[in-house]
Amino acid sequence: MTTPLENYAKTIDPRTSLFDVQIVSESDETLVLSGRVLDASQLDELPRLFPDRKLDTASIRILNAESHPCLHVATNLTGLYEKPTFGMPLSSELYFGTPLEALDESGSWVFVRQTDGYLGWAYRRYLSEETPPAPTHLVLAPSVEVREKPQEASGVVTRLVSGTGVSVVKKRGNWALVKANREGWVRASNLRPLADIPQEIEEKRKLMVADAKRMIGVPYLWGGASGNGIDCSGFVRLLHRWVGVDIPRDADMQYAAAKPVEPPYQIGDLFFFGEGGSERRITHVGMSLGGWVMIHSSRGNNGVYVDDLQERSSLMDIFVSAGSFLR
Repeated sequence: MTTPLENYAKTIDPRTSLFDVQIVSESDETLVLSGRVLDASQLDELPRLFPDRKLDTASIRILNAESHPCLHVATNLTGLYEKPTFGMPLSSELYFGTPLEALDESGSWVFVRQTDGYLGWAYRRYLSEETPPAPTHLVLAPSVEVREKPQEASGVVTRLVSGTGVSVVKKRGNWALVKANREGWVRASNLRPLADIPQEIEEKRKLMVADAKRMIGVPYLWGGASGNGIDCSGFVRLLHRWVGVDIPRDADMQYAAAKPVEPPYQIGDLFFFGEGGSERRITHVGMSLGGWVMIHSSRGNNGVYVDDLQERSSLMDIFVSAGSFLR
């Protein structure tokens, strides 16, 4: 039998909020509670859960009421997890340089909040208190080798994945010296200068077509956000990142934040789908290449491929609506 605290915790979205409260002791008059919540307003729910008891909440930490250090991802890519263990499925992935607010710690793990409010656990060893160089370019290739010298025969010092922000120090011919988790040389054609990202919507759309196709064949990975493997919402988020548009992480969040649109669909419009058996109404998303032609990362295709929705009844049967962050 579940307790009122457990029932209330089930109503909290762990991606953006936290309610981790337990009963420490109880008497006829008072319940002593302990644990963590994100906001003080969540404590206002407790009298409703226990209307006939006095509550001692002095031991409950309110994370938003505390000051927290800022950390940055110091490796080329790391995972974000719902629990502090590598044994959990990925919630998302974090590129080098991603700023994180460190809300709490548990052993070798840090409970972090991204700038968009997305929460999760990251491995502390892969984070740093040092602020990385301000990025000047984004990595375009699914994965790019960083070399010791500006030549193909040179040794590889690391690899960077699609969407990573890097600082270009100097250029030599077709090569650029970049600073990321390691310093080294990459082909300049694999980078997009932030200063060159167009402001006009139609120009962004043109780039999104070319950007989307460079990811064809990248395998599907739940929680993935890079050329190593990517899920549906991570893929459309990456396509928007490359053209300077920030959108939420998950498909249902994207659905809630996007502007609803109707046919005829334009390049960059997002198609949202809802599969049965999920607690979330929206479970899948893809991007229009114009009309009903969609590119998406799916389990069915095991990766990023193009589908014509009008020829795929299995997709049309679960189609919910379309939305856009470009209109």
